[in-house]
Amino acid sequence: MTAPIRVVVCDDQMLIRTGLATIIDAQPDMEMVGECGDGRAAVDLAARVGPDVVVMDVRMPVLDGIAATRRLAGAGVSRPVKVLVVTTFNLDEYVYEALRAGASGFLLKDAPPGQLLHGIRTVASGAALLDPEVTRQLVGRYAARIRPADGTEPDNPLTPRELEVLRLIAEGLSNSEIAAALVISQETVKTYVSRILTKLGLRDRVQAVVYAYRNGLAT
Repeated sequence: MTAPIRVVVCDDQMLIRTGLATIIDAQPDMEMVGECGDGRAAVDLAARVGPDVVVMDVRMPVLDGIAATRRLAGAGVSRPVKVLVVTTFNLDEYVYEALRAGASGFLLKDAPPGQLLHGIRTVASGAALLDPEVTRQLVGRYAARIRPADGTEPDNPLTPRELEVLRLIAEGLSNSEIAAALVISQETVKTYVSRILTKLGLRDRVQAVVYAYRNGLAT
């Protein structure tokens, strides 16, 4: 029998935190191992209980969700924890920074419970969670700010086809959508994605999206 996904919920609004915890703990394949109301507490709690996934709010007291995510999953962390960021559209300026900090994905706070649970399972499995429409609106809105100022494309080791796949990833397309757009199999898409991540030294699709926009490879 597969061990349940161990989850910590961090949100400074008690009603939201309690609601999320109740939904998660009711799942046979999940186990709530803690909840807290600020980022510093999330870092300390994660160190004590070793969760598989932390569901993280962004705007919180003491230590915000971005800084907490960086401490849990950022570059140089010896034992990174998967972080699923929850946000609202009026906090969209924080999403890009949260992804850079090491988050494995993000959801809107008004997402239905089923989408939240799917998100937890997705990031726990090692995959990244990117809602296509939200990706286009949030990352795309800040593309001009995060692209190189001179507008030039950097040198990179990707083939033309891999660049094409990377641009589609940056648009938020799933593997099946990329396969349909390029008229190739999903297995071939998976191969391309794996090569892209390996060549660029990236962890997952979230980092690939950030890379594409930062380096002017997507608009």
